[in-house]
Amino acid sequence: MGIEIFYFLIFPGLLFSGIIGGLISWADRKITARVQFRKGPPILQPLYDFVKLLAKETIIPLRGSVTTFILAPVFALFGAVISAVFILLPVLGIETGFAGDIIVIIYLLNIPSFTYIIGALASGNPLAAVGASREMKLILSYEMPFLLVLISIIIKSGMTIRLSEIVAYQAANGAFIGSLSGIIGFIAIMMCIQAKMGLVPFDMAEGEGEICDGIIIEFSGSILAFFKLTKYIMFFALPALVAGLFFGGLSLSGINILWSVLKVLAVVLLITLVRNTNPRVRIEQAMKFFWIWMNLFAVISIVLALMGL
Repeated sequence: MGIEIFYFLIFPGLLFSGIIGGLISWADRKITARVQFRKGPPILQPLYDFVKLLAKETIIPLRGSVTTFILAPVFALFGAVISAVFILLPVLGIETGFAGDIIVIIYLLNIPSFTYIIGALASGNPLAAVGASREMKLILSYEMPFLLVLISIIIKSGMTIRLSEIVAYQAANGAFIGSLSGIIGFIAIMMCIQAKMGLVPFDMAEGEGEICDGIIIEFSGSILAFFKLTKYIMFFALPALVAGLFFGGLSLSGINILWSVLKVLAVVLLITLVRNTNPRVRIEQAMKFFWIWMNLFAVISIVLALMGL
């Protein structure tokens, strides 16, 4: 029981993932600033933002469900932390996980998105309801190509559904990103991750200029800080998952630490460049993009994987 609590609260869970995710968030904002010819924030800015929110007053809306409104960020943070634990333990080679853990990870990664929707609807704000509606449509759009890409990975790794075995297979046979099906699947899953994290061009659920932050419009103070910490953790957990699925995993030993950092930063750099080179799309455009093009990419990846390419 003690080791499980350590994994959840310290490493690789809440504390470790929160710190690394905050640093990745800073790197994302710093790169964005450089692209826009600005200086950018100091390295501790994510920490300042989080602590500042904790110290601010939490305002509860008069309408809606108060209990659900308050608990939504708590469950969002729990979902992000437990996802990070299930991903990082096998990806870092600490634990082997269990048979079918990749399926469990798929479900866990959806907890933050669903809690955003629940919290927004519980606030009683019509703009939040619009954001929740957009988030629901977005989930229905990107989940299918995300699952199809995972199917191609499972095929390439000898039909295993254990993340540690997927990583081990790549260590023995080469990273999947070096194959044609891997490259196509990588493109599709990167777009899905962009949408999962609610980043441009798929940030229509918040839409600052349209619906005033949408799903998080009513959140403030400490409960908003929980949402921010959730995003920090997801900013680390999702690139780590991509590294495990396509780049052969991560390692904390010797020179491999440097390679692990470069793998994660490469994924983050691509996410940041997409975010800074594309305008926000409408929800119907996003749905068409995922249902047609990303599903097509994912199916092609499966076909190529079956052909051994």
